[in-house]
Amino acid sequence: MMIRKYKNFGFMALAATVLLSACANQMEPAQTAIAGIDSAVSAASADAGKYIPDQLASVQAKLADLKASFDKKDYKAVLTGAPAVLTEAQGLLGAAAIKKDEVVKAANASWTGMAASLPGLVAAVSSRVAVLAKSKHPPAGVDVAAAKSASEEATSLWSKAQAAFAAGNVEEAVAAANDVKAKAEAAAAALKMKLPEAAPAAAAAAAK
Repeated sequence: MMIRKYKNFGFMALAATVLLSACANQMEPAQTAIAGIDSAVSAASADAGKYIPDQLASVQAKLADLKASFDKKDYKAVLTGAPAVLTEAQGLLGAAAIKKDEVVKAANASWTGMAASLPGLVAAVSSRVAVLAKSKHPPAGVDVAAAKSASEEATSLWSKAQAAFAAGNVEEAVAAANDVKAKAEAAAAALKMKLPEAAPAAAAAAAK
């Protein structure tokens, strides 16, 4: 009876040793797999966060799950799930580049219209402000001071937009141009002045 107990104990000890050895053998590959995914996510995170944030968040959530499995020493789960997550992570850079190209093309198209119409809007508002600023009795309901401030901001922002476009930062240029339009409209509202139609705000500028 005693011999059988010793045999059982020996078998259990051997099984435990084998299990620990298997876990140890899986730990390093699991760790390497997670590191590879981490690296791919880090390389793509800047553009992916800007252009495909939902896709990036999905990969990050799956990576977090793998890390949680690793912390629980469930290395098998890590090794099973890692290849698919790595493929997704490696695809982020290309997907972000495609989306960025679409956004830049849209921004370029928007800029063309804005560059043609906004200088006229700003000039019209500035001219009206200059006229009313000389008047001792501006029309009722007209806020010359507010219009002057908004007009000056529009002029400054337009210079910023042009500089950004000249530097090749089309998205930044369109975003600034949208602000120019908003300031020109605010100045016109303060003057109770109707502006001619300007180029519509670019959808690309909102995809930040």
